[in-house]
Amino acid sequence: MAKVKTQKSVSKRIKITSSGKLLRGHSYASHLKTKKSKSRIRRQKELVTLIPGDKKRVKKLLA
Repeated sequence: MAKVKTQKSVSKRIKITSSGKLLRGHSYASHLKTKKSKSRIRRQKELVTLIPGDKKRVKKLLA
């Protein structure tokens, strides 16, 4: 049986913590920042945990 390869596009977007949590960044945070409020820009810098519904699918892609 062939080895399962890691999806590199997913591995660049998702970070796995030492406890096994999956962290992701926010969308709409890369450009057009002048119209967004400062608090919104600050919130978008923080990583957030992946929702449980996506966790199983993403773990399979990270293999």
